[in-house]
Amino acid sequence: MHEVTDPADPRIADFRDLTNADRRPDRPGGKGLVIAEGVPVVRRLLASPYPPRAVLGVPARLAELAADLAGGSFPVYATSSDVLARTVGFHLNRGVLAAADRAPEPPPGPLLAAAGRVLVLEGVNDHENLGALFRNAAGLGVDAVLLGPRCADPLYRRSVRVSMGHVLRVPFVRLPSWPELRAALAGFAVLALAPHPPSVPLSTVDRSAPKLALLLGAEGPGLTAEALAAADTRVRIPMAAGVDSLNVATAAAIALYHLRPDEPGEL
Repeated sequence: MHEVTDPADPRIADFRDLTNADRRPDRPGGKGLVIAEGVPVVRRLLASPYPPRAVLGVPARLAELAADLAGGSFPVYATSSDVLARTVGFHLNRGVLAAADRAPEPPPGPLLAAAGRVLVLEGVNDHENLGALFRNAAGLGVDAVLLGPRCADPLYRRSVRVSMGHVLRVPFVRLPSWPELRAALAGFAVLALAPHPPSVPLSTVDRSAPKLALLLGAEGPGLTAEALAAADTRVRIPMAAGVDSLNVATAAAIALYHLRPDEPGEL
């Protein structure tokens, strides 16, 4: 463990100015790194396939991670909360960060051959919604997430944080065109979550089907005509009068819970 007293220390360059340099790591000028914030998320990153580069935190938070950090081949930097805030560019009450390189995405063929429940996203470009979707996917037994056209980067710092690090453990693949997605989903019953007719109630779906894919679009525009054409069935969550839809992550959680083959439910 190394002590850091200067925000300009070159050893902690991965963590500097995160509000600017890491605004969109998938775009030119971004660092292209995975940044984890807080003890639970850092712990999940250290247990993930993403190779850690360094950890930076205040001594109390680093002490909580002592067992996870033991034997690591990456540097660990201890600093004060003031230096930490001046380094990253904002007050970080979680007290610890980790930086990692990206891991290769798995090939879709073997991943989907072994999958029973898949979440398919089109146009989900809000990073917080994307993080929440991955957290729901982890908690409700989703085997893989397919990121279709116009989806945001799930490894952006805010998405990782909102997912509580579960974006680092749920396998995902980017398939940015519908021909690719349709080919990948061969063998799945594809359910498009859409609130308007001709959608049928979610309770009519046979959740014992061995391979189900749930398709969701962005809030507001919803699914494109091309996405709806790729679905076998359009389904909806019944609503109270005067309400026609839910937040995309909330809707996904309800639908995924219902579609678990080992969970009863009526929706």
